Amino acid sequence: MGAFLEKPKTDKYTEHGAGNGLRYGVASMQGWRVEMEDAHRAVTGLGDGMEGSSLNDWSYFAVFDGHAGAKVSAHCAEHLLECIMQTEEFREDVTKGIHSGFLRLDDTMRSLPEISSGEDKSGSTAVCAFISPKQIFIANCGDSRAVISREGRTVFSTRDHKPGLPQERERIQKAGGSVLIQRVNGSLAVSRALGDYDYKKVIGVGQCEQLVSPEPEIFVRDREDNADEFLVLACDGVWDVMSNYDLCQYIHSRLQVTDDLEAIASQVIDTCLYKGSRDNMSIVLVVFDGAPSPCVEAIQREQHLEQCLERRVKEIVEQGDKVEFHHVIEKLEKEDVQLGLPPGGGLAAKLPYIVTIFKKICPEQADSVCLI
Repeated sequence: MGAFLEKPKTDKYTEHGAGNGLRYGVASMQGWRVEMEDAHRAVTGLGDGMEGSSLNDWSYFAVFDGHAGAKVSAHCAEHLLECIMQTEEFREDVTKGIHSGFLRLDDTMRSLPEISSGEDKSGSTAVCAFISPKQIFIANCGDSRAVISREGRTVFSTRDHKPGLPQERERIQKAGGSVLIQRVNGSLAVSRALGDYDYKKVIGVGQCEQLVSPEPEIFVRDREDNADEFLVLACDGVWDVMSNYDLCQYIHSRLQVTDDLEAIASQVIDTCLYKGSRDNMSIVLVVFDGAPSPCVEAIQREQHLEQCLERRVKEIVEQGDKVEFHHVIEKLEKEDVQLGLPPGGGLAAKLPYIVTIFKKICPEQADSVCLI
């Protein structure tokens, strides 16, 4: 179930890029976990594809959430795209190619030395998206999730593959397993994943009928360029503490303040940490033409909010002798609505700023301030 550190590792990996009319930002953090097991990939321009035709106007984004080690997630990040594109099916039918590529990768990984020897028992969820000029192909295997936002609201979401879902439970039980405490055989929290070969040893059933299945659930959506705002791919370390609605609202509000997608992705990860996420956290944010742009009104609202926060922190500190940081936070939490905090993010989204203000007002307490 994973072990935790005494304090989180908050260094982040971030990147950004653009291509094919898309912009993207990436952020990931180890957080409280003893190991960073997430991986990701972002590619704009897929080169030559079906029968020599160019896929340079196609893009690919993916997030992989490893468990029991980082071997499988890292291998998937490096090889899933090519494994899909090299299938014969991909040339004729993208959906069938994605399906075949997932199964082929899961089959070939068994022969990796660390895995075939039994030394490595890791597995990984996977959520990925192929974006063509006209369509978005999304594949999900496990409980990482993809959402598409329009006007700050979720218009599409993948389904988390949990053992408690009726269809998943039925497959697990048919394969001779059980679902205890919402886990496969009381141990694994996801019912579909790549790797996890200890759960794929049932004789006489197919690759997709094992206790844990590598089969992706695949969705196809037509692009609506003037309406679709952004696509988010993220692991459960994000979704554990933010709903689809909250995350879409939060990112929508941030896009009105800045066009720095790397910064927005980083802010999401920080906000999730302060909201209580105990897992590795990774997010890929892909922005379409319908996304909001920074506007004067939103920037002014943000500046006004920060002025209000500074004033309130000063007022709270002045109300008593040596007011501690957690007392300030408790007061501000009760004023959420009045303050006009970022929708979906709440007070957690402004904690770094509040810390800066508090340390300026109470420098003698600077060393005792703790966000977590």
